[in-house]
Amino acid sequence: MQDSPRTAVPGQEVPQPESPTSSARRRWTLALAGLGAFLCSLDVVVVATALPTLQSRLGAQLSELEWTINAYNLAFACLMLTGSALGDRFGRRTMYIIGLGVFTAASAACALSDSADLLIVARTVQGAGAAVVLPLTLTLISEAFPVDKRGVAIGMWGGITGLGVAGGPVLGGAITEGVSWEWIFWINVPIGLVMIPLAALRLRESFGHRPDLDIPGLVLVAAGLFCLTWAPVRAPSAGWSSIEVVVALIVGALFVVAFLLRERRARHPMLPLEYFRLRGFSSANGVIFFQFLSLLGALFMITQLFQIGLGNTPLEAGLRLLVWTGMPMITAPVAGALSEKWGNRPFMIGGLLLQAAGLGWLAGVVEPGVAYTTVVPPLIVAGVGIGMIFATTATAATAAVPVYDTGVAAGTNTALREVGGVFGIAILAAVFAHNGSYASPAAFIDGVKPALWVAAVVPLVGLLAAFAAPSTSAAEAERATAITPPDTLLTGQPE
Repeated sequence: MQDSPRTAVPGQEVPQPESPTSSARRRWTLALAGLGAFLCSLDVVVVATALPTLQSRLGAQLSELEWTINAYNLAFACLMLTGSALGDRFGRRTMYIIGLGVFTAASAACALSDSADLLIVARTVQGAGAAVVLPLTLTLISEAFPVDKRGVAIGMWGGITGLGVAGGPVLGGAITEGVSWEWIFWINVPIGLVMIPLAALRLRESFGHRPDLDIPGLVLVAAGLFCLTWAPVRAPSAGWSSIEVVVALIVGALFVVAFLLRERRARHPMLPLEYFRLRGFSSANGVIFFQFLSLLGALFMITQLFQIGLGNTPLEAGLRLLVWTGMPMITAPVAGALSEKWGNRPFMIGGLLLQAAGLGWLAGVVEPGVAYTTVVPPLIVAGVGIGMIFATTATAATAAVPVYDTGVAAGTNTALREVGGVFGIAILAAVFAHNGSYASPAAFIDGVKPALWVAAVVPLVGLLAAFAAPSTSAAEAERATAITPPDTLLTGQPE
């Protein structure tokens, strides 16, 4: 087979000679996959600076405001592994195009929504499309780039993802203030319509090695993740001790256990459990869960803090947040490149420490009328830490497994990331509601300060996973010896 980095030897790849065709294919893959990742990450946060506007225009309550973000993340998290499995079975390029189509159509439906309920439904469908697109962006990049260039490519992917996070509040604020909130969704439509034919023409089709879909596994994991994300979404309004939330957590845990038991017996498991014995895979997933629990919860609070607590317009809030959200654009590519030499563990540890320090510093200085210059340094510190984690966790998770299962690794990593984000928004919203309110700027800040302290503590819990990450040499040894190659490896043919 020509122009393919795949091989049947576990943990090893034969370097392929560079050619104009393969070089061009990699550039197109990085561009199209990067743009898909940008759109998916953009729409996680693009609503953030529009929340006060949605509250007034659609008459949305606090719980409905949470749902405009959480509905997207709920579908996103629940269907992430399903999206990866469908890509492996029916073709990554094919499912990437289908995912883009669903995402684009749902974006139009979001823009046409005239009530909070309709917007929430459309956001759910949009999240389902993103659940197919985002994990396949990492799979397409990992499949296209040889192992010696993959860290840099994934670092660039992390920077592009950071650009989506950075651009979301600014773009959302500018459009909400300058045009109308509907256009934060309309902008996805022409981009999606251009990307779909380009993906069909420029991306190379490839498949996973599993000839059959593990249908029972798909149902069990989707149901389990749904229940586990439903519980924190409902907790702020129903209460963490309510029957609804407690039952959802128990049922979700039972579904996940049933899924794991199913995967032990399945002939073609969608998630081989032996991967969790690889420290590189497990540590990356633990780090990203706690990092996003802190990040999205903090983002939900801070975007409102700048507007409600400090009196900024949506555009002003988005621009002022750039010192925080813009940092991953700079640090993620650098961390991805340096991790090739020094490994992922130092950057995961350092990133979590900086994120915790920055958010704790911010919680300490926030008060009514605080000057913007006072909050800039902690936001920069937290943003640098976030960027260090974006690239290295994705690299660690996908590099820990054989290249033919990068889709599984990417899907698992992104699913846990989004589940962490849902828990983060719910937990910080509950802390805010217990200590403050929307009654006045001072009352709002009374709730934000303890919520930010919680966001600062969470990354420190993730350090337990980061310190367990293997060194570069140990990770290579794990990957080379722990996994048995599949009997059959299905790949697309060069185009």
